[in-house]
Amino acid sequence: MADVLPFHRRRDHEPEPLWRDLLGRSLRAAREDQGSRLVDVAERAGISPQYLSEIERGRKEPSSEMIAAVTGALGVDLADLLAGIAGDVRGRRGAGPAVGRRPAGPVLMAA
Repeated sequence: MADVLPFHRRRDHEPEPLWRDLLGRSLRAAREDQGSRLVDVAERAGISPQYLSEIERGRKEPSSEMIAAVTGALGVDLADLLAGIAGDVRGRRGAGPAVGRRPAGPVLMAA
């Protein structure tokens, strides 16, 4: 049986950001990098500008279909977007322990 890693809350660092916040920031950055207006991207995605604004501000937790619609409207590859978000999380985490992350080196199994 594999060892279960304990959850460590790091008191000296800020809490982990929410997925919806990181997603929203990434989508907004992609839109702004293109010089696109929120209303134009929302129209191409088939959603209201208000809803896209709420997604970008991390106020809404969009479905996978909504994420696909927005990334499609932006012409952004979903895998690249997700890899960028994962990189942001890793960068924030630093070298500290993480939930579900295996320690470096061999994993000892209970006999």
